[in-house]
Amino acid sequence: MLQPELDVKKARGRDLISPRKPRAAKPPANPYDAKCPTRVVLDRIADKWTVLMLGLLSENPLRFNQLRREIEGLTQKMASQTLKALERDGLVTRKVTPSAPIAVEYSITPLGRTLSATVVALRLWAQAHIGDVIKAQTRYDASR
Repeated sequence: MLQPELDVKKARGRDLISPRKPRAAKPPANPYDAKCPTRVVLDRIADKWTVLMLGLLSENPLRFNQLRREIEGLTQKMASQTLKALERDGLVTRKVTPSAPIAVEYSITPLGRTLSATVVALRLWAQAHIGDVIKAQTRYDASR
């Protein structure tokens, strides 16, 4: 026959060691939340210099000064800052060739390539619809 007191003591002993809690699943990224890190990425890819650089680098690797010549208005400071940020984000790689002067070439990474189609589409949309945007701006400004 079973002894009820013994069964209760055994059950209590097992309860003293708490079972492992399952790890909480990370909540999905929510860019509408002010603390969401996706906002940093969105800020980066919404930048005109990023759009233009990734578009060019998706075609072929380029040296620093080639990028500056291709993108009118791009200062040395902005080119350097943007390329460093893109490299940090894993979208671009930097290859230094020791020579006199040192040659630095930038290429798009596989991760950057997954984004390049999107930014190229964004640039193409801007090119195709700039006339409509200018008309809308003119209408808006005239009504104020």
